[in-house]
Amino acid sequence: KSILMFIRRTGVASMGYTTITFMIFMLLVTAAYYMFPVKKYQWTVLLVASYIFYLWASWKYAAFLLFTTFTVYFAALIMYKNSKTAKETIVLHSGEWDREQKKQYKEEMKRKRRKVLIMVLVLNFGILIFLKYFNLFAGGMNSFLEKSGMTGPIPILHLALPLGISFYTFQSIGYLIDVYREKFEPERNPAKYALFVSFFPQLIQGPISFYDQLAHQLYAERNFSYKNLKHGTLLMLWGYFKKMVIADRAVSLIQMVAPDYMQYNGTVIFITVLVYALQLYADFSGGIDISRGFAEILGIEMAENFCRPYFAVSINDYWRRWHITLGAWMKNYVFYSLAMSKRFFKMGKNLKQKYGDHAVGAHIAKVLPAGIASFITFLLVGIWHGANMKYVAFGVWNGSVILLSVLMQPLFNKAIAGLHIQTQKTSWRIFQILRTFLIVLIGYMFDIGNNFSAAIDMLGRCVRDFSFDITQIIEQITSCGMTLYDYMLLIFMTVLIFYVSLIQERHSDTTIRKLLEEKYPKFQWIVLFAGLLSIAIFGMYGPGCSAAEFVYMQF
Repeated sequence: KSILMFIRRTGVASMGYTTITFMIFMLLVTAAYYMFPVKKYQWTVLLVASYIFYLWASWKYAAFLLFTTFTVYFAALIMYKNSKTAKETIVLHSGEWDREQKKQYKEEMKRKRRKVLIMVLVLNFGILIFLKYFNLFAGGMNSFLEKSGMTGPIPILHLALPLGISFYTFQSIGYLIDVYREKFEPERNPAKYALFVSFFPQLIQGPISFYDQLAHQLYAERNFSYKNLKHGTLLMLWGYFKKMVIADRAVSLIQMVAPDYMQYNGTVIFITVLVYALQLYADFSGGIDISRGFAEILGIEMAENFCRPYFAVSINDYWRRWHITLGAWMKNYVFYSLAMSKRFFKMGKNLKQKYGDHAVGAHIAKVLPAGIASFITFLLVGIWHGANMKYVAFGVWNGSVILLSVLMQPLFNKAIAGLHIQTQKTSWRIFQILRTFLIVLIGYMFDIGNNFSAAIDMLGRCVRDFSFDITQIIEQITSCGMTLYDYMLLIFMTVLIFYVSLIQERHSDTTIRKLLEEKYPKFQWIVLFAGLLSIAIFGMYGPGCSAAEFVYMQF
């Protein structure tokens, strides 16, 4: 009965991960991929499948994907040809030109490559910025014009974001910058490059892949592997479990409390933020597990995007564990570009000359340029999350915490030594984890609040209106679309996720699936069927239930 209800809910109209359509599509792609007669061109199955998937989900906006694909493809070839010509010309004139002439010629050719790079960056990021932020800009300008007594408001446009535009734009631009930096040669085959950009398991919400990590896997010849099928299926089931059993159950509380938070006391708001932490992690990491699991069935290992983020001991550590591929992209192409630029190098040098004679001044001179670069990077991360000032505040909060932590590190070290804290003890690590989690929860206020002022007010209510009236708390939280049964189930599932994460943290060099295979080979089948039954029995589907979209689909 549960399975029939599941089929009735999902239908065949969409291609979301939780639909029957996608599951049939996945089976057909897997069969076609491994049965393709010419292994050399096996990758074409993935290309065709990726464009079918994209056209099915977002056919009106396919032109944006094609535009990014071909502008970046041709720009990479132009830059590579420029670089190759420069090297050949220098060799040709090696006996005629002196060192200075060679240097000037190199700089001239590099400037030409930089112009191509900047043009493509402006075009592609310009499209993303226009579609994502035009209405925010228009609304702000209209408010300014109204206050100034001026007429002629800017029209608000009905814009929609193409599926996965942030992910495929970032992935393409990362490839282009790497070609500009001469990290590798560009892909000459436009169809192969189109597959790298459009590979469908990563289109919905990532992970953001790097060319030298993913491309060679996409084009490789493969035979069917039972091991890959088993490991990939287990990872997909874990993802479906987190999404359908946990995230889709928890989302109703957030949707009820966040828009109408003034009707609830500070304790309920705080519980909502705690549930949001669980829901966001289960939703986002669950979707990534489904993507990575299906890719693994095809023999393709996609980048890991989560590494037990709520076990982080600092906010820096948290961002090394949460949305890992976005952090890696920002570090490679934003942070390093700023921190290693001439302007930031000059800033550090000037600070060292002025204040380097004192220990505090020397420390600030050393870490401030990198700290400011980190702050700017997190500001951009916040802006990337959405067209609202609350996301700017989210970026400012994270960037400020990291900036202050690096500036005040000597003071922290002195306090730890003065208090005789034994940092190797488990109790200290637990304190660090709880402290970091609290900082993360404050940042999540900006996620769930309708706007910046609402987020600040919610934070204030958690402090000044915190109640210990159990009867009132139960009455309020059970009026928000979730029953006590749902809460008890969420608590149990949270304990389960915590236990699995704890095992992974202790065995960071391997995965749960490999541990099961090595120590309990027969137990894998029990886990497999238990996962299927859990999703069938406890999954959020059936009459009256509308499965929530993945949180990061909007990006």
